[in-house]
Amino acid sequence: MRSTLLSRRDLDFLLYEWLDVERLTKRERYAEHSRETFDAVLDLSEQLATKYFAPHNKLNDANEPTFDGERVTIIPEVGQALEAFAKAGLPSAAMDYDLGGAQLPATVAQASYAWFQAANPGTAGYPFLTVANANLLLAHGPEHVEKFVKPMLAGRFFGTMCLSEPQAGSSLADIVTRAEPQDDGSYRLFGTKMWISGGDHELGENIVHLVLAKIPGGPAGTKGISLFVVPRFLVGDDGAIGERNDVALAGLNHKMGFRGTVNTVLNFGEGRWTPGGAPGAVGYLVGEPHRGLTYMFHMMNEARIGVGLVATALGYTGYLESLDYARTRTQGRAKLPADPSAPQRPIIEHADVKRMLLAQKAYAEGALALVLYCAQLVDEQRTAESDDDRRAVTQLLDILTPIAKSWPSQWCLEANSLAIQVLGGYGYTREYNVEQHYRDNRLNPIHEGTHGIQGLDLLGRKVTQQGGASLLALGSRIDGTITAARATGGEAAELAAQLDSAWRRLVEVTAGLFASGDFEAALANSSVYLEAFGHTVLAWIWLEQFLATADRAGDFYDGKRHAARFFYRFELPKTAPALDLLASLDTTTLRMRDAWF
Repeated sequence: MRSTLLSRRDLDFLLYEWLDVERLTKRERYAEHSRETFDAVLDLSEQLATKYFAPHNKLNDANEPTFDGERVTIIPEVGQALEAFAKAGLPSAAMDYDLGGAQLPATVAQASYAWFQAANPGTAGYPFLTVANANLLLAHGPEHVEKFVKPMLAGRFFGTMCLSEPQAGSSLADIVTRAEPQDDGSYRLFGTKMWISGGDHELGENIVHLVLAKIPGGPAGTKGISLFVVPRFLVGDDGAIGERNDVALAGLNHKMGFRGTVNTVLNFGEGRWTPGGAPGAVGYLVGEPHRGLTYMFHMMNEARIGVGLVATALGYTGYLESLDYARTRTQGRAKLPADPSAPQRPIIEHADVKRMLLAQKAYAEGALALVLYCAQLVDEQRTAESDDDRRAVTQLLDILTPIAKSWPSQWCLEANSLAIQVLGGYGYTREYNVEQHYRDNRLNPIHEGTHGIQGLDLLGRKVTQQGGASLLALGSRIDGTITAARATGGEAAELAAQLDSAWRRLVEVTAGLFASGDFEAALANSSVYLEAFGHTVLAWIWLEQFLATADRAGDFYDGKRHAARFFYRFELPKTAPALDLLASLDTTTLRMRDAWF
């Protein structure tokens, strides 16, 4: 039976026929790999996800973590799945050999991880947060590798990121958690952190919190933020687990979805524990003082692409489940007026059901291609032969990151909504999976930077940084695809003409937004800009896939081409009215007053 988690055939197409990940094995970092090793990892991931993660997904949702005032209780199946994940070496799959890793390309690692996100995002949240935590410390806190990173990669410790505070939310400039310097070079932290996924549990020996805090006397605002490692239990120089740190669980947040990942409010330094005989959570500075937000963005940018991946995986599995349902559910008849004596036909034969399935296919397969493309940029960045090459790839990754986070979060959520609609009344019941996929996916437009924050980041920073270098880098790639499609001729050339027109209009409108000199008006509709930009990028991604089919015959390739057709006829045209609105520098939202609501 074909899996309803993901399509292995689509993964193979994206990895080998489009992105050509095998060419990465010509680079020194990946020289010991081959398609055989890549396939082995993908096979193992599908097997583990199917055997250990998927079976308890609904159980995880129905029996969310509980806190009795002393301990957090999580269903045992979560720990069993994470143990199998760790034993397979998957937490360190993309890490260096000297860390016990397999040095897999990020492209293959992300494809591997997608299986687990599709199978059970609640359980998958624990190791993937931990990997992001470890990557940050590897980049900016090498002194913490032995004590904290290696145990995390071995599956013994878990990791979190602690940014938000109840009074500050996404406004990190307003955090008040403070870090008091100590004579031994450590710090004592005091404050409260909110929305901390994986913040308290008994799944491993320790939890390594990465905490943003301010050292007294530092600069105001975001320039005064530092980053600290704050373990749940202190760790000795020999690696032994020591006394409990002063990190206390204040309570759990009860979520609409993603219920399997415990989400917490943590108090640092409330005095419940007194490590070394004194209150205050013991923390260790990462890197230099007052550069914490810069370091944390290393983890946040990785997490943002990770959010895009889990949103994609949820949209994809919902699509496959609704497709499977539509092929087997019979309702209605073929001809009008209907012959009541004729057999009912599968609902997949109805035009409107086809429309809903095509939209899901276009969203899910397009999003998966986008996320894997960004992962390959990470590989190119990591193995670039020159600083100039690395800089160019970084510019491209910078401008695509808000799209990779926000577009799947919005449109794969829409795919989940359509999946419910395909199932009709059954889709709205807990007996089927699609309602849970929707609830789980509804988190993704919110966390790691809301939809609105991604729009401000894209329009307010990414398209203008370094004189528009990132926008030019993306434009160069898009122009290359358009040129190749025109040379191919036929339908490819027709799609290229549409993309060329849309991209040029987008660039023109972008320039016009800032030409006015009214920065507030230019950013007023940044979310509309984000959506138009994202749809244009996905049109490019779909043209890339269309070209990769290279007129090959067969249902799979025909389906790819038809999904591209659908996107260009139903989705890309949505950018035109959005760009018209943006070009007008409309201030309707700015002029709205509180009293008018």
